[in-house]
Amino acid sequence: MKATNIFLIGLMGSGKTTIGKLLAKKLNRSFIDTDQLIEQKTGVDVSMIFEFEGERGFRDRETKLLSDLSEKLNHVISTGGGVVLSKFNRDIISNSGTTFYLKTYPKELSLRLKNDKTRPLLKNTDVERKLTELYEERCSLYETTADYIIETKNKRATQIVLEIEEKLNSYENN
Repeated sequence: MKATNIFLIGLMGSGKTTIGKLLAKKLNRSFIDTDQLIEQKTGVDVSMIFEFEGERGFRDRETKLLSDLSEKLNHVISTGGGVVLSKFNRDIISNSGTTFYLKTYPKELSLRLKNDKTRPLLKNTDVERKLTELYEERCSLYETTADYIIETKNKRATQIVLEIEEKLNSYENN
């Protein structure tokens, strides 16, 4: 295995935080959600950062945080959905741990997120159309960054955690 951190990447609503918490508990590791950590450090939520600094300002904060996190060991790290837009971020992730892409399709995501008012990129827009655009823009970036792709469709979080564990164990035993 490349390094000891485990990164979870994927679109918003794909389950990165939920699965990350379960996986960290199961593996007895610390859990870090990059969006939540940015909110803690700034004292405002992601929506507010987007409003005042724009997406660019948020992405700069995300890159700085990711650089800091790459120094840590034995964490399960849930990233923001747009983290893969930066090649620098993709390189940090690839060089700092094992990466799992929680692949979830736009139709399923739109059902999960249709009433979510906290996502800046989904405000005042057709949720499914926006998620489809994001999926088309980011899917290949997620796939090339990931060591493993986990399809989430019709799976419970606990099933996904087991699948990740099996992949980690099979890698370690080869």
